[in-house]
Amino acid sequence: MENAIRDFFMHLSQNKVLNQGAKRWGLKLGAQHVVAGTTIDEMIASIKKLNEKGIACTIDNLGEFVYEKVEATGAKEQILNVIEAIHTNNLDAHISLKPSQLGLDIDYHFCRNNLKEIVTKAKKYEIFVNFDMEDHARLQQSFDLLDDLSADYDNIGTVIQAYFFRAIEDIKQYKNYRLRIVKGAYKEDATVAYQDKNEIDQNYIELIEWHLLNGKFTSIATHDHYVINHVKDFVKKHGIPKEKFEFQMLYGFREEMQYELVIDGYNFCTYVPFGEDWYGYFMRRLAERPQNLNLLVKQVFNKKTNTIIGIGIVAFLLGRMTKRKG
Repeated sequence: MENAIRDFFMHLSQNKVLNQGAKRWGLKLGAQHVVAGTTIDEMIASIKKLNEKGIACTIDNLGEFVYEKVEATGAKEQILNVIEAIHTNNLDAHISLKPSQLGLDIDYHFCRNNLKEIVTKAKKYEIFVNFDMEDHARLQQSFDLLDDLSADYDNIGTVIQAYFFRAIEDIKQYKNYRLRIVKGAYKEDATVAYQDKNEIDQNYIELIEWHLLNGKFTSIATHDHYVINHVKDFVKKHGIPKEKFEFQMLYGFREEMQYELVIDGYNFCTYVPFGEDWYGYFMRRLAERPQNLNLLVKQVFNKKTNTIIGIGIVAFLLGRMTKRKG
């Protein structure tokens, strides 16, 4: 059942018609609960409120899978503006970005040059830049970009996705980097990734523990209080200082728990997405962990949202029926 739900939300995330509809309806769908505005000014206002509560932020200018240089260049300029805004407003924040938004699917060197410009400006202001990992098709090239740029820059890090078989080798190779550890949010083939939730969860915990003991700085991205409590016990048992790790959650999710962790003295960072291209991001968060739906159902879902989900259900079922007939 859970796999079917995951497949459903992944299907929705890739539906171009629904994505365009979500952009048109925007905040009327309740997107303000999961996206910190559509403009830089709106995002800055949201981050200031979080900073006042002792919460750091990582900012994602939403967008991915870009196939035109003009669009990739526009995304680069927007991220450069975000870096300037972080500096100007003295925010406790850094950047998260996706290589595919900056031209990875167009040309590797074009993407590298865009990333280099971003990392150079961030370095000037002592701002960290995290390379978000995407699907398996883009995985190795994303690591290649990290390798390439880390020869000259030390303000970059990346993400390790626990559902990949190769994750343990990757985390060992990049132990001297600041790493965010996640379970994984894309639908991947059984030849490269675990499919069973229990196996993913087990690998996730093992990766976290390994990097806490051996790595540089660990960002533990989870909404699961069982994982959080496990980490609390683990760091206490092994004498790992709080300066070596942080918990991360998504903007708009489990806000009370976010504040509680800060009050308890833990470093905390909220993943703050902004922009109009929020739909695919949101659907993947629900695919990654269907329980997220329970966290947002009261504040986000309304008549128009249900219409989009209803259309998606029909499209999903029709697609399944077509495959069976084929």
